[in-house]
Amino acid sequence: MSQVHIMNGISFYRLGRSQKLKAKKNTISVTVSLSKGYKAFKSLIAWLKNTARFQCPGPKEEMIFSNALTTFWRLFQCAADFNKPKNESKVFNDPIHGHMELHPLLVRIIDTPQFQRLRNIKQLGGAYFVFPGASHKRFEHSIGVAYLAGELAKALQTRQPELNITDEDILCVQIAGLCHDLGHGPFSHLFDGMFIRKARKDRNKWKHEQASLDMFEHLVKSRGLKDVMRHYGLKLPEDMDFIKELIERPLDTTEAKEKKWPYRGRKQEKSFLYDIVSNKRNGIDVDKFDYLARDCYHLGIKNNFDHRRFFVFARVCEVDGVKQICSREKEVHNLYEMFHARNFLHRRAYQHKVNKIIEVMITDAFLKADPYIQIEGSGGRMFTLSTSIDDMEAYTKLTDGVFEQILNSSSPKLQDAGQILNRIGTRELYECLGKMTNIFTEESKKKLAEKGLTEENLEEKLKTALAVNGLTEEDFEVVVTNLDYGKKNENPIKNTYFYKKRKFNEVSTMRKDEVSRLLPQHFSEKTFRVYLKKNEKLMEAKTQLKEWGERNNIKILED
Repeated sequence: MSQVHIMNGISFYRLGRSQKLKAKKNTISVTVSLSKGYKAFKSLIAWLKNTARFQCPGPKEEMIFSNALTTFWRLFQCAADFNKPKNESKVFNDPIHGHMELHPLLVRIIDTPQFQRLRNIKQLGGAYFVFPGASHKRFEHSIGVAYLAGELAKALQTRQPELNITDEDILCVQIAGLCHDLGHGPFSHLFDGMFIRKARKDRNKWKHEQASLDMFEHLVKSRGLKDVMRHYGLKLPEDMDFIKELIERPLDTTEAKEKKWPYRGRKQEKSFLYDIVSNKRNGIDVDKFDYLARDCYHLGIKNNFDHRRFFVFARVCEVDGVKQICSREKEVHNLYEMFHARNFLHRRAYQHKVNKIIEVMITDAFLKADPYIQIEGSGGRMFTLSTSIDDMEAYTKLTDGVFEQILNSSSPKLQDAGQILNRIGTRELYECLGKMTNIFTEESKKKLAEKGLTEENLEEKLKTALAVNGLTEEDFEVVVTNLDYGKKNENPIKNTYFYKKRKFNEVSTMRKDEVSRLLPQHFSEKTFRVYLKKNEKLMEAKTQLKEWGERNNIKILED
């Protein structure tokens, strides 16, 4: 707090974003909000003059009062300058990317409650209960994506000035990278991929990407950042639209060419900018670059993909009239390493059998606790775990901390949910009865269909068959695991274009046989795991599953 003494005992106080003019003898007392600006000050002057005529009968007092007003105005201007956006970037020291210098606008976004909540949301959800090193959060991942988005955009700007990439383009791409995960709930993908699908049948297609858009709008509005964005050269609403399209866009740029250009943020000549944060065409983007490097580091798994090398050879080329980010032909092996690393992480960590069952247990606990967790949102309304997604003020308060809230609650209503979470800590986990891998091949689908089994009804049929000997369908959980290279059964490199050395205008895809004969023949596989929640019936349930497999000619594997 600063204080300036003026004649006749009148004092000025600066309190954050407000100015307070106060007479110690209770002559004058008023607060002016800087956000109201000059109009508010003029209204104050008029009010003070009326007050002065009533309280300052002589010329000496009028002069004293006039001097006070002049000093007040100078202080008001100084405070207004003080509260203008500061053109100061900040440097973050990161174990993955080293020293990352971020634009002041990014820092303003980071320093908000909506972004800070990401400090309390684990990047890998339940994997932390299996891999002790996997304690990293969405917070540092988001900052890393923002940094890499800027590095790739700046590399293209420097290498190809003819693209007319502006500093505002780069800033928008960085903001999108920073805010792309704002919508994640407790334990990341567990919340939207497992909990919301069961808790909210009316919104079972809801995804965290939609929540990221909602949270970004809430962040900008609640923190009054539109003026700050304009100060740094962004044009609203066009750049707001652009940022949101970068976070979650309806089409990839190839599909967009076949229709009328659907994007409002940038015209088609800058279509390549949409490939940087979330590349819907082939999945090669900075979001993946960061999480592969960061997750491998914290899981203790080696990462053979080098994203810095990709930046060196990245160029924008025109493919069928659409500008895309392409790479040198010799970089194809580096990109295959990236997709292999993704598949390997899914197999070793993300879809680890213990990780998945812990996430099932957390989901069960959340479902039981859902009606009894109350979160205050906008207008004082109360929301539950599952309805908080309808109100961003409430959703801002929802983090991994709800786990401890349920676990340590003394409420009888949360007792059942707390017991499930306690079983995780004491390692009394649901037991895996066995797994089935790749049972729905082209050859086997017809035979299984004759037995009334399809991919869609397998879970229902299996639970019904196992519900004997005092067990019910609710005592079983069937977890489906999909392992692929990011494009289901497609080879993602099929949609990637490469240029030749010194022949930047000659681009083409590369067939597998042109790269190596050792590449995978198939790019996806599906595994069904069956878990039992009541461990005292373990042997009976295993026997029932084995007999079911024999009846349907399905091999049940130990896991």
